[in-house]
Amino acid sequence: MSFDLALIVAGILIAVVMIFLLKDIVKIIINSILGLLLLFFINYFDLLGYVGRPDIPYTPVNILLCALGGIPGALIVIILQLTGISIT
Repeated sequence: MSFDLALIVAGILIAVVMIFLLKDIVKIIINSILGLLLLFFINYFDLLGYVGRPDIPYTPVNILLCALGGIPGALIVIILQLTGISIT
């Protein structure tokens, strides 16, 4: 009995999360694209070279953080690179 109730609650929670994500999916996609473009343009124009830091490497972790986090994720990667903390 309690297992069935847990499945119903889990199903409702998943449905609510999916509705939330689908409602804002366009915003999420645009934010992800802008985060990846920000990472690309920072490296393309060598903007970190002006402050004496190397380019941000295109590691799977950095790309995933920029894709999932969008612009805030890209800013986190940039700040970590500026402070010398490398995500590998």
